[in-house]
Amino acid sequence: MQLMIIVLNKTEVLGRLLSAFMEAGIGGATVAETKGMLNALDESTDDLPPLFHSFRSFLRLDEAYNKTIFAVISDDLVKEASRIVNEVTGGLDKPNTGILFTVPISYTEGLPKKTTNQ
Repeated sequence: MQLMIIVLNKTEVLGRLLSAFMEAGIGGATVAETKGMLNALDESTDDLPPLFHSFRSFLRLDEAYNKTIFAVISDDLVKEASRIVNEVTGGLDKPNTGILFTVPISYTEGLPKKTTNQ
């Protein structure tokens, strides 16, 4: 099992992404509204690093929030999930799209048991 975490900056594709996950059998995700460190710093005008003010015009601070998606998925779905994310977003290699990573899970409780049709 893996904990898949996607920080989605391209939030306009969230609905399409979640629908594609459901179609692929990747369900049970949790979505949280989050913000990056630079946006949080921008809201806190105290103790800003001096260079921050110089680069502020180059940053996309108008898009303050992103969506973070958490999903527990089986190891065999990681590549499919990655393929879906890249297809829906246009590619995580593009700027301001998002990031995806997984963390191994060694123990879980409360997850529904998979049923097998025999």
